[in-house]
Amino acid sequence: MPFLPSKPILLILLAVLISCSGQDEKDAADFFLKGNKALNQKNYAEALRLYDEAISKNADFSDAYLNKGITLLKLGRPSDAYEILTEAVRIDPSLVQANLVRAEAGLDLGRLQDVRQDLSLIEKEYKDSTRYYLVEGNLYEAQGNASSALSAYDRAIALDKLNVEAYVNRGAVHYRIRDFHQARYDFENALALDPALPQALNNLGLIAIKNMDWKHANELFDKVLDKNPDDAYSLNNKGYVLLHSGEADQAKRLIERSLEKQPKNGYALRNLGLYYQRQKQYNEALKSYLKAVELADPVEELYGLTGQTYFELKDKANACKIWKQGIILKDSLAITEARRNCQ
Repeated sequence: MPFLPSKPILLILLAVLISCSGQDEKDAADFFLKGNKALNQKNYAEALRLYDEAISKNADFSDAYLNKGITLLKLGRPSDAYEILTEAVRIDPSLVQANLVRAEAGLDLGRLQDVRQDLSLIEKEYKDSTRYYLVEGNLYEAQGNASSALSAYDRAIALDKLNVEAYVNRGAVHYRIRDFHQARYDFENALALDPALPQALNNLGLIAIKNMDWKHANELFDKVLDKNPDDAYSLNNKGYVLLHSGEADQAKRLIERSLEKQPKNGYALRNLGLYYQRQKQYNEALKSYLKAVELADPVEELYGLTGQTYFELKDKANACKIWKQGIILKDSLAITEARRNCQ
């Protein structure tokens, strides 16, 4: 069951030109304003084209580079966005918005030291910015620093009670440290602001799973799928619920659909393995579990289940080996199985 933090909703910065001279500068301004309109309308391909036109007319148009970077992030191209935003900073070092958006791109790329540097450069200018503290919280969370992440999200929410991403991401941290009561509170606050928010619905569904409230969990995932039938996370999560509700064949279909959308989803691979394990198709189960292990992402009970499958295949040596790896990773099922079978 993958857990979903909320990605920051990027600032759409409608910069105003202070001065323009010559026809090229005027044309650049026209393209820029049309690009902003397209960006606001979520027509990202057209926005990108228009910002490129603006830059071709004025190569030092830092605002156009900034909004092009935002557009590239919206298109899921963080590496290209980072490069363009770096150019915006080079042209105009005082354009602190570019540092903030570059920090968001850096988070997507795992460039955590660079993110910290960007945030340090603009800390004074953004001391009262909810967006700044949201990004800082995301950085701390990426570094595994839960207490600092919570403090940053607290600050973001104090500055803006409508910051839905901060509620979702603070809830995600509370979930990871097993404070499910506070996590539920944050996700419900997020839904009060946006009743269709898929991250909050998915995450409340995961809490329902923790409580083995399969019916409620299924209802929450269906709310996401009613809006977006191809949501990979909800497909997988609903599949997991169905595995525990006596609907194994339908569960398998949903999990496989999820994997078509996200082939490297460790939780979906684990859940497919769980389906095969329950069908006593142990070789197929092992293939799926080992694919998930290769991803090296934290997945609950993965090492425990993989060891169980080796054990069913009469391979105690590999079962104990992977259970012992799971002990290091604090896999609760692996810890139990190792104590029972590997003394």
